[in-house]
Amino acid sequence: MRKLSGVLAVKLAVTTLLWFAPLLLLPLDCLRAIGIPDSSPPLFLRLLGMAYLSLCVGYAFGLVATLQGRYPRSTVWTGIVSNGGAVVLLSIGAFQGAWETWGFYARVMMWTSLVFTGLISMGLIAFGPCGRHSPGGQGVAG
Repeated sequence: MRKLSGVLAVKLAVTTLLWFAPLLLLPLDCLRAIGIPDSSPPLFLRLLGMAYLSLCVGYAFGLVATLQGRYPRSTVWTGIVSNGGAVVLLSIGAFQGAWETWGFYARVMMWTSLVFTGLISMGLIAFGPCGRHSPGGQGVAG
């Protein structure tokens, strides 16, 4: 359970630093300054930031469950779908050059997101459904 806790802690940190906090809390001028293109209307960026905050709440509950020795099945599967989908979409964007014209920091943010979502997806799969959660390998609902 310790490895799964580590994956969830990394996921919380990455989501907070790269997505939830910037998209929800930074002024739009700061987002433009780091090279994120304008979104019209800007409300959609804020809604996306709120969605990432919501995911963080779920990951936090999952992290608490793992630290208490319980397997957070819903959190793990939500993370697999969310991060796995992000890997696919970010990979398509990378190969299509979707963020080539963005500012340097925004491009770094996107490539970092691609790497971390891939690693987090693998970690959730390896230490979630493919891991052992209790004697006999059966997960405990959490």
